Amino acid sequence: MTTRTPTGRRRRLGAELRRLREEAGLTIDRVAEALECSQSKVSRIETGQVSATPRDVRDMLELYRVDDAQREAMVRVAREARQRGWWQKFVDVPDGVPAYVGLETAATSIDIYMSLIVPALLQTADYARAVIGGVRPDLPPAEIDRRVELRLRRQALLDQERPPALRVLLDDTVVRRPVGGPEVMAAQRRRLLKDAERSSVTLQVLPLEAGAHAGMDGPFTIFGFPAPERDVVALDSAADALYLENPEDLRRYRRVFERLLPAALTPEASAALITGR
Repeated sequence: MTTRTPTGRRRRLGAELRRLREEAGLTIDRVAEALECSQSKVSRIETGQVSATPRDVRDMLELYRVDDAQREAMVRVAREARQRGWWQKFVDVPDGVPAYVGLETAATSIDIYMSLIVPALLQTADYARAVIGGVRPDLPPAEIDRRVELRLRRQALLDQERPPALRVLLDDTVVRRPVGGPEVMAAQRRRLLKDAERSSVTLQVLPLEAGAHAGMDGPFTIFGFPAPERDVVALDSAADALYLENPEDLRRYRRVFERLLPAALTPEASAALITGR
């Protein structure tokens, strides 16, 4: 049950607790009754939305009749899952912390479709500042700087020894819109080309000529995790993100992403479009 981050440990622990409960033939209602807690608490533990205390885990595993050795191993994971991730230092920034960044750092694959802006993982500092300032012109400069700092810190994910497999589909209006002015946008295009050279990154552009397509409802991100963890779809907005884990929702957004791929330019043709050739 090894994984790299507190979020990953929490999700893996929750998936294992769900499996053991089902093997024991117990419902969430029955577990909640035995532990004298709410059904929603048990559900949120199993989906990794909240951390389980070591006591919670021990009580659950006793109910599931798990042997002592496995019980103690999972209690240790519960303790590790309650450690603070680096992003907790940015709890003052209402920019997807901690849920979105926690998923991002724990995922083994990330599929992103963006229709308006470059995704945060690939933004330059100046582009990020222009985007944040454009969306939230009411923010003071210090708060904008703080949000930019968080976005740049998130990008260290791509420099890890084992970065997630990142597939990015951009509507070509993203690379044509001069966010921040010509110089800022030129630097952003160079950054996209540089990141596209990473072995873990696949970057493709949907040309205007593609016409109507499956992604026109709006941008989304699919975070992929190893089984038995559930993948998660995040629907981004200026205010917050909506997270979907229902299997049918996941299948629907997977289908949308797979349908967009044939309509997109190849990575090589996408690079040529970005450079303006």
